[in-house]
Amino acid sequence: MGFPSQGRGRPAARSVYRFLPRSIWALGFVSLLMDSSSELVHSLLPVFMVTVLGASTITVGVIEGVAEATAAITKVFSGALSDYFRKRKVLVALGYGLAAFTKPVFPLATTIGWVFAARFVDRIGKGIRGAPRDALVADIVPPELRGAAYGLRQALDTVGAFIGPLLAIAFMAWFADDIKSVLWVAVVPAFLAVLLLVFAVREPDPESSPRQPGLRNRLTFTDVRRLSVRYWLVVALAAVFTLARFSEAFLILRAQDVGLAIGYVPLIMIVMNVVYAAVAYPAGVAADRMSARKLVVLGLAVLIIADVVLALAASPGVAFAGAAFWGLHMALTQGLLSKLVADTAPAELRGTAFGIFNLVSGGALLLASVIAGTLWSEFGASATFVAGAIFAAVAALGLLFFRPSGAISGHK
Repeated sequence: MGFPSQGRGRPAARSVYRFLPRSIWALGFVSLLMDSSSELVHSLLPVFMVTVLGASTITVGVIEGVAEATAAITKVFSGALSDYFRKRKVLVALGYGLAAFTKPVFPLATTIGWVFAARFVDRIGKGIRGAPRDALVADIVPPELRGAAYGLRQALDTVGAFIGPLLAIAFMAWFADDIKSVLWVAVVPAFLAVLLLVFAVREPDPESSPRQPGLRNRLTFTDVRRLSVRYWLVVALAAVFTLARFSEAFLILRAQDVGLAIGYVPLIMIVMNVVYAAVAYPAGVAADRMSARKLVVLGLAVLIIADVVLALAASPGVAFAGAAFWGLHMALTQGLLSKLVADTAPAELRGTAFGIFNLVSGGALLLASVIAGTLWSEFGASATFVAGAIFAAVAALGLLFFRPSGAISGHK
């Protein structure tokens, strides 16, 4: 698989963050606030659905899969629209705003239908903002800093992802395990994220963006064919990754399954996201400097370890160890995949490229989550994680032994 070559003459890894524009930092803190809100909700939602609303694990898998697939499908259209209008911030703000307005629906929910509708609309918001935001990052920074930029945004996003569960634990104690009351807390950071985005993120002048001569402001099948084979191989790789890495809702259910008290279930997400946040930025810097193949194989190896540990878990402590490995895998791979999409797509089709990338990944997540829920229901929790380890092992073996000409190149 053809990964982009690595440049030289870059600043030292420890000082790279100083070269990143303020808008990248602002986007990172927008992600931090929204993820604080979303993960507060998501760290309690699977338990809320199963214990309060009476949903089955298959239902949880279907809801999570459909929600993420909806986000992925929406990203195709929002990415293409951001290329068409050459304005990305408006779509990013619309997506974050829509997500913020869905947050009050969760504590108001009285049936699974309410939760499904709220997750559906919330993921539409995520879909609207996702591809334009990722393309905007690439628009703001030079190519040699893309790994660092994506890593920083992901790191700050993930800081929010463990602040959210921390808030969930604190307020579960404060409100005596009243989940609905705790869910109201998520409304505040969601709206703060929208305000920060509107006033602190500056979009580059579209006239200064590179554009192919004579390219019309519309997406056609001819334009899509301009996406390189290397890009499509990155998309295929991400799909295989996603099949091995189903919805994190199953980490939460696993924590409860091994005996963690309901008020402390969000700890599993805190452990995962602390590791994710700590490693995401260094991994992003490494993605600018190292062989992409090595990082991908390393990420898959760590995912296999995570799945095996979670499959064997019989106590909360072992489940926490599995979640830590899961977070390490995410840090090693997610920023890298975003960088590879940006590096292999033409600048004027970058939004479209991220949209297609997320569509395929979302379809894989839907399939993976339904499979995971079915395996859990029919054969138990361990079977779910064993299946994930098998998918990851197959992907790793493929990368190690399948080396077509010009494919996954290393650091030059």
